[in-house]
Amino acid sequence: MARFRAAFFAGFFLWNAQQPVLAQDVTLTSPDGAVEVSGNLLGFDGEFYRIDTRFGELTLDGSGVLCDGPGCPNLSDYVAEVGFSGESTMADVLLPALIEGFALHGGFRAERHVESSARFRYDLFDLHQKRMVAQFTFHATSTDEGFADLLANEADIVMALREIRPRERRLARIASMGDLSERGRVLALDAIVPVVAPENPLRQISPLELAKVLAGQIDNWSELGGPDAPISVHLPQDGSGLTQAAEDRILRPQGLDLMSDPVRHTRNDALVKAVGRDPLALGLTSYSGLGVTRALKLDGSCGSALTASRRSIKTEDYPLTAPMFLYLPARRLPHVAREFLAYSRSPAAQIVIRRAGLVDQLPEQISVAMQGHRFANAIRSAGGEVTLLELQRMVALLEPMARLTTSFRFEAGSSRPDAQSRDNVLQLARALEAGDYDAKQLVLVGFSDGEGPADGNKRIAESRAKAVREAVLRAAETVDPDTLQIEIAAFGEALPMACDDSAWGRKINRRVEVWVR
Repeated sequence: MARFRAAFFAGFFLWNAQQPVLAQDVTLTSPDGAVEVSGNLLGFDGEFYRIDTRFGELTLDGSGVLCDGPGCPNLSDYVAEVGFSGESTMADVLLPALIEGFALHGGFRAERHVESSARFRYDLFDLHQKRMVAQFTFHATSTDEGFADLLANEADIVMALREIRPRERRLARIASMGDLSERGRVLALDAIVPVVAPENPLRQISPLELAKVLAGQIDNWSELGGPDAPISVHLPQDGSGLTQAAEDRILRPQGLDLMSDPVRHTRNDALVKAVGRDPLALGLTSYSGLGVTRALKLDGSCGSALTASRRSIKTEDYPLTAPMFLYLPARRLPHVAREFLAYSRSPAAQIVIRRAGLVDQLPEQISVAMQGHRFANAIRSAGGEVTLLELQRMVALLEPMARLTTSFRFEAGSSRPDAQSRDNVLQLARALEAGDYDAKQLVLVGFSDGEGPADGNKRIAESRAKAVREAVLRAAETVDPDTLQIEIAAFGEALPMACDDSAWGRKINRRVEVWVR
């Protein structure tokens, strides 16, 4: 009874006057009949009821109430239901691969049922109990549609190729879903890649040129050194997270807007086929879906050229990385869903992600011998304020060590790590808790862009490295900091990854790397 009352009053204070009262189809009553709540059943996770009432959305412990009404679940044959909605590129390959891997890992049999071109489901059967225990349903559309379904209580988890936007975040708060900006997790890594047909002579494109093509300001191949012919621009469907991420990261830094008439495609495979057979086409696709097309390098005025590869995406050295997010509201999911989410972070799941053609998050070590181009570029790009002595000091520290692919970069104009880096904080903290770096030396090395005095940049880089160390140690709750060797070093602008003549080049250069010995 006390537990029921506590849940009742906790839910009461979540009431929001803007929420509509829906048709009543369940009544939850305390065992002594003293307290009764009626409303529309929004979900049951096998342990807790979630209902929409005139007091707002309540979550009540099922062990302390009796349920009556047509919406009451069958407790003896309960089947957990979890709805995913959002990016079709995630629903096509990534999530099915992980669900099938989870089934093998957890002793389930997974059966796939296609309901339409945009909807399918997986039924999970317990091999020991010989009955269905879970149903994962998918609505494969776009990031916009995924958030719309979540806010309409038609989905439990959003599949997104971009971060949540302020309006979506505000509406989620109103709907008592918590701060979704803090409830996104990176499932796998991908990247936005400009592509052309194999016979197209273009090999690389600058950030400004790419922005102008997408804005329609460059509309002829002759302006890029090609033939006198119009450029046909191919993009994913409107509302796609990949297109929206491209607007945020390619167009807006240049003060440009997306052209009004690109060729749109609802599926990525259709886009790459269209670009692959048209030598006058330029498209944007994901690294995992290059198909028959050829990726363009991103070049800069300083001579650097950045290529999308598994390693450059994992380190975020490639500037257009696109983390694949799952966004979860602040409510309980069924036990089997929580087990699936835990599995998705495991080493076994990372292998599944890599086999599916995406970039996993398992840290890898990169020896100095494999980074010759970076150090050669450091010498070539060194300005008058970066002395030979400083370069020698950097090489002396790093030469006997290896760089981890775990890196940390920051939001524009902020010391707050970006979305992928926030996930990297948790990844590194879990590795420390697991003892992966016991008896090893870790050095967090801060770098900066080249704007401003070199001494000031070095101080900023050092403060960011310290901030990362503090964040990692806070997250690694079970680790004794005194047993770890986590040192700080900073070299400011001494090792640029990209040119400083663009916003994204400067962002790539502002980073904290992890080195290990």
